[in-house]
Amino acid sequence: MKTFFKILMVVVILGVFGYTLYFLWEKSKEKPVVYKTEKPFVTNIIKKTVATGSVVPRKEIEIKPVVSGIISKIYVQEGQMVKKGDLIAKIRIIPNMINLNNAISRVDQAKINLSEAKRNYDRQRELLEKGVIAQADFDAVETKYKIAQEELQTAKENLQLIKEGQIQKKGSPTNTLVRSTISGMVLDVPVEIGNQVIEANNFNAGTTIATIADMNDMIFKGKIDETEVGKIRVGMPLILTIGAIDNARFDAVLTKIAPKGVEENGAVQFEIQADVKLKKNEFIRSGYSANADIVLERADSVLAIPEQLLQFQGDTTTYVEVETAPQVFKKQIIKTGISDGINIQVLSGLKKGMKIKVPS
Repeated sequence: MKTFFKILMVVVILGVFGYTLYFLWEKSKEKPVVYKTEKPFVTNIIKKTVATGSVVPRKEIEIKPVVSGIISKIYVQEGQMVKKGDLIAKIRIIPNMINLNNAISRVDQAKINLSEAKRNYDRQRELLEKGVIAQADFDAVETKYKIAQEELQTAKENLQLIKEGQIQKKGSPTNTLVRSTISGMVLDVPVEIGNQVIEANNFNAGTTIATIADMNDMIFKGKIDETEVGKIRVGMPLILTIGAIDNARFDAVLTKIAPKGVEENGAVQFEIQADVKLKKNEFIRSGYSANADIVLERADSVLAIPEQLLQFQGDTTTYVEVETAPQVFKKQIIKTGISDGINIQVLSGLKKGMKIKVPS
């Protein structure tokens, strides 16, 4: 009985030892590598660069007053459409006290002069009617009387102009009513009723009462890096992607490339502009951020492969490995065209249906 257990023990030990050897042998065996393959396909290759910027109106006008004063009424609000000549706001003039006092004093002096001239005129007319004086002497007195009348009228108009900013007699448009200089949409009204505004002059740009723009004529303003600016030219097509409008692309045409760059964050950027082709029933707000894809080169319906399949030998030889039998590959030299960074055009060396090794 003891002999049986001894034999069983030896058999078990030998079995475990043998299995361990077999397991280690199987584990040490090198498994065959199975390479994945891909086939050439027909697609459109577009080589492009990206410029960041925003979409803004081509014509954006700031409406400023021609007189200083206080806003007494505002006739428009943001988003409203206006025509050239429409009322924007009304200004109540706060006259300068020194100029006002001088104007009042001038009116008083003119009244005194006119009163004196009228008395002299009436007296000389009576003498003329009695034949005491000659007509020539009376004409000189009459001229002085008319001049005094005109001086009083001028003084009154000057006073009215200082107080109200307009002259009613002349029938001229009042300066206290601010009107739109173009037709378009009101983008911004940065003032409120009661705000003080300053007229535009040589020393001050003036207070902006409203900003108006033609929203039917939009342009893209963006910047492009100096490494890409040499590849673009005026007239190139652009494809705009606006972040605020989902799944919408707008065509544009490059119209301007700045001749001078500006350094920003250590890189030189050049400003570009492009005319945007608007779509019907698609409203673009001023200031929308946008990315412009500038098409540098394009090839439609061409044979292409993923760039990751390419291998290189030396500086000029480009090749891929083509399957000639299951998991058997040979080197195939090819000639390539333009690339979009993912796929590359194949000019020669490959045909549709060929299987190409994906390098590990």
